[in-house]
Amino acid sequence: MKYDLVLLHAPSVYDFRKNSLLAGPISDVVPSSPVFEMYPIGLTSIADYLERYGLKVKIINIANRMLMNESFDVEGKLRKIQTTAFGIDLHWLPHAHGSIELAKIVKKLHPTTPIIFGGLSSTYYHKELIEYPFIDFVMRGDSTEKLMLLLMNKIETGNTYYADIPNLTWKKGSEIGFNPITYVPTDIDDVDVPGYRYTIRSVFKYRNFLDPLPYNGWLQYPNTAILTARGCTQNCLICGGSKEAYNQNCNRNSLALRSPKKLLEDIQFIQRFSRAPIFILHDIRQGGREYMNELLDGIKKMNLKNELVFELFQYADEDFFKRINDSVRNYSIEITLETHDENIRRYNGKFNCTNNKVIDTLNYALKHGCKKVDLFFMVGIPGQTYQSAVDNIDFCETIHLACNQDPRIFYFVAPLAPFLDPASPAFEHPEIHGYKKFCHTLEDHRKAITQPSWKHMLSYETREMTRDDIVNSTYEAAEKLNDFKLKYHLIDLDGYQDIQDKIHKSKEYIEKIDQILVLPEDERAEPLAKLQKEIVELNHYSICGKNELKWEVQKNYANFFSLALVGLEQLYEDYSNKIKAQLRPKERFQLKWDPEQRKIKM
Repeated sequence: MKYDLVLLHAPSVYDFRKNSLLAGPISDVVPSSPVFEMYPIGLTSIADYLERYGLKVKIINIANRMLMNESFDVEGKLRKIQTTAFGIDLHWLPHAHGSIELAKIVKKLHPTTPIIFGGLSSTYYHKELIEYPFIDFVMRGDSTEKLMLLLMNKIETGNTYYADIPNLTWKKGSEIGFNPITYVPTDIDDVDVPGYRYTIRSVFKYRNFLDPLPYNGWLQYPNTAILTARGCTQNCLICGGSKEAYNQNCNRNSLALRSPKKLLEDIQFIQRFSRAPIFILHDIRQGGREYMNELLDGIKKMNLKNELVFELFQYADEDFFKRINDSVRNYSIEITLETHDENIRRYNGKFNCTNNKVIDTLNYALKHGCKKVDLFFMVGIPGQTYQSAVDNIDFCETIHLACNQDPRIFYFVAPLAPFLDPASPAFEHPEIHGYKKFCHTLEDHRKAITQPSWKHMLSYETREMTRDDIVNSTYEAAEKLNDFKLKYHLIDLDGYQDIQDKIHKSKEYIEKIDQILVLPEDERAEPLAKLQKEIVELNHYSICGKNELKWEVQKNYANFFSLALVGLEQLYEDYSNKIKAQLRPKERFQLKWDPEQRKIKM
């Protein structure tokens, strides 16, 4: 089959099957593994939007295919592809190595086919990316669906005038262009993000359900998410998705909201094929009280079978949880508290309230029907000392006792790793916020992610903690948290022992790797290779239980009839789009950018 666009997702380190070492806990609190095989949801929205106009778009999660099958032949897979263009995401910076290496391979196999990069990290490092001989375009900003259609129109018609496409960095021979970021939409109702309709349709259409899988294990536990907004109202110092970061990186100074009506349509569609939890990305209060009420009123009218997981950025009063409980049959919440220290929270911008109000928030949630609370603490934030990082676990015990030892609260600790987010206030002004950066350029980060242990991957130290301090305090806090969980019967003895063994082994391997790195460079390969096989198991949930992040579900999928009907409907929709494209073949090529109104017009 000939495609118009093939979207590829790379592993964090391309050759991880040969050279992976101690990634440690850098991915313990996200669904994917240290390979970071979960691709950004923007890939599905781009694919969905382009297919509305009759294009054939395929997503291939190369990282997950490599993870699922040790003998998966990447070059063999890519060699057979016929497409007008390739797209590769570099959204999260840990993919700095894998995405570039994958682009090299694609260009070697398809030397005349354009390669397009996109994502928040691509936006930040677009000038470096376009200098690579195997990268032809970088699509910048947080909303690139329509811009990708404009670019595909140019590529397919052979039009090499790129200066009129906003947000685009381009290369033509020795000429390089940096078009300003002027397309910044104020809402996201006209795109499906995530594009689950596309994902299901593509399985039937391209007869391959392995290629677009979001992450390893998704078939057994099909979590989904819906996006409430692009941009953020919060200005957390370490977040590359903060208000200041979006302003600098994407020229966005206000939220682009997805309306409650559209969110309700998304939820309704998801429950037709899945019974797993639906994660609502961002605090629903960001859109204001009227926005929140309209969403919750709509959910209340549904016969919703899925659990909803809400994210909280700040303190919530009892009325909020009464409102949630009245509208949602099953719900959980996630809170990234980061630290017990009220002053540090105030400085950093996340959950800026007293500890008493933190406890009140949790008790209100538990009182009003919340099934599960995930509470996250972090090591490596501004102003945090070694002792303060370890003292987070004392606060866990304080919370646990103040919440009547309720087992519905799950406690986690993880390092800020491996990198500081580009465009975050801490990255842009490290000296002000107490950071020392080891990585500045994209190439710096590419080299760092290939280091043999997560200690040496860290792109920073703080004024209060060295790399050693960050690693050691993370493990000490993890051990203390493990003891706390056993003491209050939050884990069983087998689970406790498993985590304890992994922590002890991880600390031993950190020391062994440090000793090897003291050797001359030409003497390191052999001893590192010997360690590799022993370390593999430690890279999966090294400081927390593998099931602690999961929400309990009785049934993962809707019934077979519903699944089949959804697939047939999506195939019919695709057929209709093809007919429209054939009847009006020039329609999509007449899309134009209006620079005065900053809109894309037909």
